Parts: sequence; structure tokens; C-alpha cells
Amino acid sequence: MPVLVITGTGTEIGKTVTTAAVAATALAAGRSVAVLKPAQTGVREDERGDAAEVARLAGPVTTRELARYPEPLAPATAARRSGLPPVTPEEVARASADLATGHDLVLVEGAGGLLVRFDEKGGSLADAAALLDAQVLVVAPAGLGTLNSTELTARELRGRGLDFLGVVLGSWPGSPDLASRCNLADLPTVAGAPLLGALPAGAGARTPAGFRAAAPGWLAPGLGGTWDAVAFTARHTSGT
Repeated sequence: MPVLVITGTGTEIGKTVTTAAVAATALAAGRSVAVLKPAQTGVREDERGDAAEVARLAGPVTTRELARYPEPLAPATAARRSGLPPVTPEEVARASADLATGHDLVLVEGAGGLLVRFDEKGGSLADAAALLDAQVLVVAPAGLGTLNSTELTARELRGRGLDFLGVVLGSWPGSPDLASRCNLADLPTVAGAPLLGALPAGAGARTPAGFRAAAPGWLAPGLGGTWDAVAFTARHTSGT
């Protein structure tokens, strides 16, 4: 099943922009793409959600939300406080499978980290990925603290027997500090998986045309792009 689950090591680290880059790269290669956001939180009904933002940046993708909650909280908490039904991993798996029947690639963007709860039973994106037998891409920040959170996420993925594809840095700073530069070499070690891309800080503020043209250069061949992890790491770690 052509489903890729995109999660993060936390919130506000570039998951949506990374999802858009993966979508734009796939579209440029002639693939049809659907984007599923199981639970959108902290957005009013009249506001653009993450799936719509992906479509704005990437181009003509099919988008679907399963639930939207107004408060910027974990989905289970937001659902409880709003009085609206929670999303379940089974619903996520069914919607993903349905979209997969008509698209070459389905991108499932989670909310926050891998184990953020969808419902009061503790169902999470990890459970949905297991039901789908899908690969999982982890988006991580570049700077201090990312090694611990990335390794914890990687251990959870492996402990559940999930297919951990690799790590993308969701926002690479224009002037990276020492920790960020050292993390380029250390992240693949602690994750036990390759670096598969680095999006420049502010990528989501580019025009859609500029974003689509640049996106393949931010992602490694494993995600359909041309980004070279070895060359990028060498360029930024020489002299450290």
C-alpha cells in the first residue's frame, strides 16, 4: 500500500512543510498524491488547516481531514473538551486505504509526536501505522535536544516493529550553530536510520512556485529528490 506516515519528535518542527515537500516532489515525478490529516487541532472551521496548506504549497493533491477541533491541544484532549467524537487508529487506517485505491501516494500527517493520543483509549498514529503496515518518516529539529527525542522516537518505532524510513530536518537554519552541525553526523547514529533531507528555515514562506521548484533539492533520493546527505554533512561539519 503506497502510504507514508509522517510524524515528528514534537510540535512546530516542520511536519506540514515537510509533507508539502514530499508531495511536491512526488507530483513533479508525475505521481498522484493524497494528504490525510487525521486530527486537526487549534484551527477554526473557516481557517486553512495543515492539509490545505500542503495543497497550497505543493499543488494539486487530494486532501482529507477526519476531525477538526478548535483548541490547540492533543487530539484526545481537544475532542473531549469540544464534545466532538475522537478519531481512532482504525478510522485513520480505513481512510488511508480508501485514498490509496485512487492515488499513487498517500501522506498521513500526524499531530505532534508519534504517541500523541487520538482517543481516550490511547490510540495513536503509531497504531494507525501498524494497521497500515506503512513506512514512517520522522521530522526532527536540527538543534540542541534533538538527539534524545529522535532516539526515543526511533526506539518506539522499532519496538513496535514499524518500518522506520528515516529522518528529515524540518527547518535547517541559515547560520547553523555548533550543536546543529554536529547533529548532522550524530542523528543517523542515534536514529539507526538515514538522514533523508533538510528543509531550509522559512521554506513554507516561499511562493508556491518557488517551493515546488526547490522541494526536490531538499529531499534525498529515497524520497524522490536529489539532496545528498553525505555532501550536505561534509559541507557543514568541516572544521567542527
